Formats: sequence, structure tokens, C-alpha cells
Amino acid sequence: MAIIVLKFVLLIIGGYMLGNFSSAKFISKLKKDDITKHGSGNPGTMNMVRTFGFKLGFLTLVMDALKSAIPSLVGFAIFGGFSGGGDMAYIALFAGGFAAVLGHIFPIVYKFKGGKGIACIVGMFAVAEPMWAGIIFAVSLLFLIIVKYGALTSFVFITCLTVIEGYKFRHNIVVCILLFLIYFLAWYMHRQNFFRLLIGKENKVNLFKKKKDKEKLDRQTKKEIKQENKNKEIG
Repeated sequence: MAIIVLKFVLLIIGGYMLGNFSSAKFISKLKKDDITKHGSGNPGTMNMVRTFGFKLGFLTLVMDALKSAIPSLVGFAIFGGFSGGGDMAYIALFAGGFAAVLGHIFPIVYKFKGGKGIACIVGMFAVAEPMWAGIIFAVSLLFLIIVKYGALTSFVFITCLTVIEGYKFRHNIVVCILLFLIYFLAWYMHRQNFFRLLIGKENKVNLFKKKKDKEKLDRQTKKEIKQENKNKEIG
């Protein structure tokens, strides 16, 4: 029992610390810039797409997805997932992924100010349900091209996968709790995006358009950032 607990502790710590690595900040630093000073200020995929273009935005998505895919895969493997480990292996998979998501959103190395976690959740689901994750990712990409709202597209993806995994593991209360926590956290981190959607002020993402002038984008989102900070202070 002690060995099992130790494995889980190390998995969660390792996943959290891996999640602390900011792909967006790393890539923008290579460009001799800082993504947190542009657009929404969020070090995530959508802000990278708006600021630096699709290629670097997609690279950010892949790197952030790997941050959760790695601990998810490690957890699944060390608890015998590839040799019939059963429910425990899937608990470890989602626990490792959730730890990485927490590290991404609340990184201790950046004073607990990180991204919103969607790309990390993508990586976790890609390990848990690769076929469905691939299909729904493709559908979500098409949805993004049509509606051009990143937050809304993110929730098309994670809602579908959460429902699928929740039904698949409906007999496993621990997995269901982890799925609920991940889904709730993603919703909470995007609450301001949905508020802006309701009032018609959410920024759009055009994957086929050349990257916007960064100064223009900064002016466009300045009011939204101030309002979001004000709401955080009130909350």
C-alpha cells in the first residue's frame, strides 16, 4: 500500500512540476518577446495564434498537450495499464493529467499565474481516448473555423470527451470525480470569455488570416483585461 501511495505522490508532483513549464512564454522568448504583454495576456494557444500566427500557436498547443500526455501515459504505465491494470491505471492516468493541468494553470514558478488549461486537457484525453480525441479534435477545428471563438470551441471538445469518459467510467467514482474537477476548473478559468461572448465582446480567431498587428491587438483587448482584473478583485 505504501508503495502505491508513493507512486501516486511522485506522479502528482512530477505532473504538476511539468505543467509549470510555459510553452507560450518559452516560444515567445525565442522570438525575443513576451506573450503576456500582448493580446489578452494569457500564455496559451489562442493568444499565441492571435499574436504570432497559426504555426507558433499550433506549436504551443502541441507542447502544452505533451505536458499532460506524458504524466498521464507514465501513470497509466506504472500502474499496469498496458498489462490489464484495470481501473487503478486509469485513475493514475487522469490523476497525472490533472496534476499537469493544475501546474499549467497555477504554476508555482510564475507565482501561480498561468494559462487556462485547455491544451493540457487535450493531451490528457489524447492518451485516455486517442480515437475519440482525434475525431472530436477534427470536428472542433472545423467548428473553430466556422464560429471563430476559441473558448466556445474548447468547450465543444472537452464537453464531448468528458461525457464519453464519464459514461465509460461511470462505475469508477474516483475517475468521475477527477473528470468533474477538470471540467469545472476549465469552465471556471473561461468564465470571463463566456461573459464576453454573451455581451458580444469576445475576440475572434481567424486561422487563415495573417497575424494581427500586436499593437492593434493590445488596444483591442485592453478594456477586457482591465474589466477581468476588476472582476477578480471584486471576487
